[in-house]
Amino acid sequence: MARDGDINEPTREFPGYPTGDDLRARSSVTPDPAPGGPTSASGPASANGPVRGLLWVLGAAALAVVVLLGVQATGILPDFRNPFAKEQTDRSQPTLLKSIRDLSRYVAAEGDFQVVVDLQNDRRNVPDFLLNERTLFVGAGRVEAYVDFSKIADGAIVESADKKSVEIKLPAPQLGETSLDLEKSYVFAQQRGLLNRLNDLVAGDPNRQQQVYRLAEDRITAAARGSGLTARAEENTRKMLEGLLRSLGYEKVTVTYTAP
Repeated sequence: MARDGDINEPTREFPGYPTGDDLRARSSVTPDPAPGGPTSASGPASANGPVRGLLWVLGAAALAVVVLLGVQATGILPDFRNPFAKEQTDRSQPTLLKSIRDLSRYVAAEGDFQVVVDLQNDRRNVPDFLLNERTLFVGAGRVEAYVDFSKIADGAIVESADKKSVEIKLPAPQLGETSLDLEKSYVFAQQRGLLNRLNDLVAGDPNRQQQVYRLAEDRITAAARGSGLTARAEENTRKMLEGLLRSLGYEKVTVTYTAP
């Protein structure tokens, strides 16, 4: 049994705890580096090495970029272009003049129209996902109303004896052909079945949109007929002739239109 006086004495199994004097003595002693060992990471030599190497790499890269840009600016080397850039080749044929027509029209009014065409072509008893074609097309077109002066009949211009009044009979105004503006017209949405898509891959139809274009033109033409465009053309033509003939000395100008 151990004695009371030996309880706090250090043994091999239970060494004694260091005192405050021992800790201060150990901290004041700097251990000597081992021979041939690495230098401490906090030393100036170890810090300057990686930084200096990084600066060399950055400087070399910047110098290479400057030299490359300078050589390219001088035109010695060819331009660096995208090898997959989009290219456009125009193989169009020369324009052929087919005919020339002499016109005697006075365009007195013009109307701009817009129509939304919703056209669907499908088959009975066939699901839409297999065979179906539906196109939503926004068409913009222009229609002119004109008076054809070449159709003025003989004796259509009657002048009074005192040459102070004149009467003119003109043909009724007509509507020109609808001109579809392709820059303002576009396909808003389109739905196509699986068989329609496969048919495009095998044998596509370049004139597939012609039906939509014709339908848009027909709708615009019908709208122009009921828009009062010809009445506006009559009024504008009358005002033009009255101003022109009065400037020639006529005091009274009467303009009438024959039945179309």
